[in-house]
Amino acid sequence: MRFSLIVEAQIVDASPRGERQVFEELVEQALLAEQLGFDVIWAVEHTSLTHYAHMSAPETFLAYVAGKTSRIGIGHGVVCLMPAMNHPIKVAERIATLDILSKGRLHFGVGKGGSQQEAGAYGYDLKQLQPIIDEAMYLIPKMFVQDEIEHNGPHINIPARPIHPKPYQAPHPPMYLACTNLDTLARAGNRGLGALVLGFGGPEEVAKKNKIYRDAWASRDPADQVGYRPIQHLAALCPTIVLDDAAKAREIGIRGQRYFYESLNYWYGGGPRPDPETWGDELVEEGTDTIITTKLASETVTMDLRPDENGRRPSEGILSAKNAYGSVADCIDYVEQLAAAGADEILFMTNMGTVPQWAQLETLRKIGTHVIPHFR
Repeated sequence: MRFSLIVEAQIVDASPRGERQVFEELVEQALLAEQLGFDVIWAVEHTSLTHYAHMSAPETFLAYVAGKTSRIGIGHGVVCLMPAMNHPIKVAERIATLDILSKGRLHFGVGKGGSQQEAGAYGYDLKQLQPIIDEAMYLIPKMFVQDEIEHNGPHINIPARPIHPKPYQAPHPPMYLACTNLDTLARAGNRGLGALVLGFGGPEEVAKKNKIYRDAWASRDPADQVGYRPIQHLAALCPTIVLDDAAKAREIGIRGQRYFYESLNYWYGGGPRPDPETWGDELVEEGTDTIITTKLASETVTMDLRPDENGRRPSEGILSAKNAYGSVADCIDYVEQLAAAGADEILFMTNMGTVPQWAQLETLRKIGTHVIPHFR
């Protein structure tokens, strides 16, 4: 089991000052994560998604972190493969260079991005992108191992050229696919890639995704392999806040997750722009043992925060009240459920808009001091 940290640079204050602050905080978290024994620091890649994710140049952030650390893995989670955004040649060059500078600590995820807001910034229609992403996905690993590459495809054309440098890891860093729906889970398994999955719906949802992924892996055709290093690995996102005051941890975590969802829904689902001032105080007043209903653009989502007969919090979709919010024991219990559901790696996420830095740092300390040692 790997225990990792994933960051989006999500912020409430989208001003230059707010952006400077969040990057300073994320570097501090990354350095602490290395000290505490975390395995990988993953950084997403998004563009033009104000509030939701300001991590638009993860290669720069990860290179900076790699230079300040010596052990922790460096995870691109993931590189968006739209050629106008990240041409395959530049992706291969950057990945190899970062792998060299980190002395083989790199993990390389790929995907297409999730919104027309992002695709449109580079002149693409999101619905038409998949064949282009697939072409780039198969092409990049060849650049890692071949002395010269020449490619004439339906979407990408490259005259015969040598691509330098080659990665530190042979034949190349382990590769993963961002899996936001069932089709991409099957695609990851069929192509021998690791799967990076959302886990907001709880362990039951992760278990369903795990089965789809494992079944696809078991029946895969070697001819469909992406790259030259097949890996069977499912990493599950785990929103987490752990404090001595378990009720406060749930309050902070649920508030942050709600902001995360509403900012996501704004860019991906056409919902209203998130504004924590309109609901934050109400959430605190209602407490953490009630049912909270949020009106979104196209639906009403209910968060049932009352514990079940086993003391666990039930879940419903991405606005899930079943999570690793609470005490160390709550977190261990939830991670055990994710492990039983098939997760090979836990992607702890604390960087959710409204969550203060002190709570994120304390959460990392609790995970590193108590949760990770429990499983090792």
